[in-house]
Amino acid sequence: MTTTLEHSATTTVGDLMSPPELQISDDVMVDTALDILQSSGADHLLVRDEDGRCAGLLNRLHLAPFQTRSWYTERTPVRDVALDRAPFATIGMPAATAAAAMRARSLEAWPVVDHDGHVIGLLSF
Repeated sequence: MTTTLEHSATTTVGDLMSPPELQISDDVMVDTALDILQSSGADHLLVRDEDGRCAGLLNRLHLAPFQTRSWYTERTPVRDVALDRAPFATIGMPAATAAAAMRARSLEAWPVVDHDGHVIGLLSF
């Protein structure tokens, strides 16, 4: 979902988020994550921890060092890869605040979580 950064003062993240896309567990190996990204054509994967809570957002740039497909990629879980981690957006957060936070962190997409930390959406500008 692509939107402009011009929003009214009452527009929230919940108004602009899209449903969560591809999600993987943090114990998935890097080579599998690479395969999922390549076969799906997606730019990122949402990563969940063992409790189903959002652990972060993994993108192609994070996986670039593993493109050579050495034995290391077959034995490295995505939890050990540097990826975009918390804090995450919340559904009631003002859209302008979220946009500013995303610019400051150079994020193209940001997971939206509920009060328990489970992913409920994805915000993209």
